[in-house]
Amino acid sequence: MTHRAAIIGGGVIGGGWAARFLLNGWDVQVFDPDPEAERKIGQVLANARRSLPGLTDVALPPEGRLQFCETLQEAVEHADWIQESVPERLDIKHETLADIQKMCRADAVIGSSTSGFKPSQLQEGAARPGQIMVCHPFNPVYLLPLVEVVTTPANTAESVEGVKTLLQEVGMYPLHLKKEIDAHVADRFLEAVWREALWLVKDGIATTAEIDDAIRYGFGIRWAQMGLFETYRVAGGEAGMKHFMAQFGPALKWPWTKLMDVPEFNDDLVDLIAGQSDAQSGAYTIQELEQIRDGNLVAMMRALKTQNWGVGALLAQHEDRLRNADAVSSPLDHTAPVVTGNRVVPLDWTDYNGHMNEARYLQAFADATDRFMAIIGCDADYIAAGHSYFTAETHIRHLDEVNAGQIIRIETTALGGGGKKLHLWHEMYVGGKLIATGEHFLLHVDLKTRKAAPASSAVDKALKKWIDAHGKRPLPEGVGRAIRSSAPR
Repeated sequence: MTHRAAIIGGGVIGGGWAARFLLNGWDVQVFDPDPEAERKIGQVLANARRSLPGLTDVALPPEGRLQFCETLQEAVEHADWIQESVPERLDIKHETLADIQKMCRADAVIGSSTSGFKPSQLQEGAARPGQIMVCHPFNPVYLLPLVEVVTTPANTAESVEGVKTLLQEVGMYPLHLKKEIDAHVADRFLEAVWREALWLVKDGIATTAEIDDAIRYGFGIRWAQMGLFETYRVAGGEAGMKHFMAQFGPALKWPWTKLMDVPEFNDDLVDLIAGQSDAQSGAYTIQELEQIRDGNLVAMMRALKTQNWGVGALLAQHEDRLRNADAVSSPLDHTAPVVTGNRVVPLDWTDYNGHMNEARYLQAFADATDRFMAIIGCDADYIAAGHSYFTAETHIRHLDEVNAGQIIRIETTALGGGGKKLHLWHEMYVGGKLIATGEHFLLHVDLKTRKAAPASSAVDKALKKWIDAHGKRPLPEGVGRAIRSSAPR
């Protein structure tokens, strides 16, 4: 059965909700009197269609049907879930929620995206208070999974469980807050950091860019994978959270921050936090937590490198320095295969068998191809000018296992080419042992026409020099191999 969601208010948050439901197979009906609502939501949907499917290795369900409604009644009367995302004014929310309840099914969920109001405030004067609860998301709603589900005694346990189930079905993480407070939980943290940041800027201590760099190059990455308390538990070492609290607790009285209204630091607070930390993380040793943390950090930072953003851009720059230093210490020798790869196998390149999976062999050889292309002049500037090589055919032989932490070295031989063609042979070694070979045939392409075209004279000349030199070497074993079926026909 197809679920149906009504989105009331089509701004950034409402549009994000629409995308989250729609791309997970729900039919979505939007009501927003803004004449620009359809255009604005269309832009959000374009971003969501570009990014959300890439989160999973399983295809999302067929996209639901999107409808922009002329009236509130048309949007809500048959909806299973109604998400209110109107402006943050309590009078507007009360009026909107009252109108919704006059027109919707009694068993429909009414969630409010409010970032500040408590559910008891939203429920004031409502015809069915238990139908309304806070479901506060985070932007972009179609990507970030957290939803703060904040309830009151008016919301039955059955209805809350139903809401959590529906949110999980669209890939979200419902954090049920059973005790209400202004701004819920997550935004209170953000507000504290925001206020301190305003003081730092106002007092001339740091610029906005410096503050952002302090977050994205440091604790922001740690928080992304372990949160606050588990991060500090690890910082306490083998003695755990109590040791951390004893060591850094007195700092609460130091004037490190403008936010000096802190709870009394006493044994009761230490025991409370340490006990909750034990329940949260006590199943792991500190060393195990450190290894989990390090694996997560490496995976996230490497992912950011593919986007060339934040700490990922920093990593890419560092790699370039290492690569350039290696080139200076090891000048190119046209009489020998050229070293196009020298790297450690990271943890996230291994599979369930404990060794590097076949996709990573291809990636390593593809990176080696890119390196050879740059050596002959087909570098970033050349590609930006509208020319490159496209791989037309690949053959890889897997000769032995490679494990995480081992250093792989790739040596490349230019077998042939010129004009529109490039034929490369890669050999992957661990120590002196041959682990795999990759044979790649590429065509030079004009990126404007997307058709084969001759390489520039400079690139062609540089390639010819390698081909002439490598042509004097014996043909590598395995060149020209293909898979032939031995099965009877």
